[in-house]
Amino acid sequence: MIQVEPDIQALIFDCDGTLADSMPVHMKAWEKALVDFGAVYHEDFLDSLKGMNEEEIVQIYNQNFNLILNPKKVVDRKHHHYLKEIHHIKPILPVTNVVKQYAGVLPMAVVSGGRKVNVYQTLEVIDVIPFFPVILTADDPVAPKPAPDIFLEAAKRLDVEPGFCLVFEDGDLGLEAAQKAGMKVVDVRFFYNKETI
Repeated sequence: MIQVEPDIQALIFDCDGTLADSMPVHMKAWEKALVDFGAVYHEDFLDSLKGMNEEEIVQIYNQNFNLILNPKKVVDRKHHHYLKEIHHIKPILPVTNVVKQYAGVLPMAVVSGGRKVNVYQTLEVIDVIPFFPVILTADDPVAPKPAPDIFLEAAKRLDVEPGFCLVFEDGDLGLEAAQKAGMKVVDVRFFYNKETI
């Protein structure tokens, strides 16, 4: 059971791999997109970058594997594959149960490195979108994770000081960004083995 300390005034959630068990669908979409453009798929390397802006991921992929992939074209293709399989995504219950428990009690936001269309559709598939008055994505003009800016913007929109925000994340870069923002964090990966997803 995930505990929320009494001094917490707002909850902020990552989307993919935190609220939604969507990472397998994302990774399969990355694989298909990279293969479509003649590149080799390196799962562990991509997994280490989760939470980052996707076009930046392609740029880093290019640098590390000596490629010249067009970031926008690869990401567009990746989204094409992702949206075809989005209906398979399930909620991560230990986390979405927290959302339902604190609905109407604490203000909540979603902060994601994904594109707006994907994030909104994912939240709709797992039936939690009405709980989030604030949703920030890669399409918002704010520096993405691992910079703290996107978390600070969420706190500002929720009208809560960063130190009283609790962030739920599954990615190292997201956890780093939230900590840089002065927020408390929950690494939800710890709960994957504790409760049924």
